[in-house]
Amino acid sequence: QVRLVESGGGLVQAGDALRLSCVGSELRFGYYHMAWFRQAPEKEREFVAGITWNSDSTDYADSVKGRFTISRDNSKDPENTVYLQMNSLKPEDTAVYYCAAGRARSVRQGTYQYWGQGTHVAVSS
Repeated sequence: QVRLVESGGGLVQAGDALRLSCVGSELRFGYYHMAWFRQAPEKEREFVAGITWNSDSTDYADSVKGRFTISRDNSKDPENTVYLQMNSLKPEDTAVYYCAAGRARSVRQGTYQYWGQGTHVAVSS
């Protein structure tokens, strides 16, 4: 059974940094594009960042460009990992962050087949 498990969330102050991790198990990780989405209270889930299966391309939402960096490590079979380094955090980054795996590069959540349970990030001002 495919599992994606996120970790690394927490409560921080504005300007701080956090690194989120997502471990994929029972998933041929190297065949999937990976992405991070987030959902703030009373808002729609939105795309944050994505990375192609071989790390040759990344995509970012305008709101996080220059502050967030997505990366992945496909070498740790069977538990490969995708990361989201978040710097200069702002209160508006407060949300539940989800990682997702899909067979196509996309900013649309419907493209992704597998999802983690989410990790909560709260940024105080």
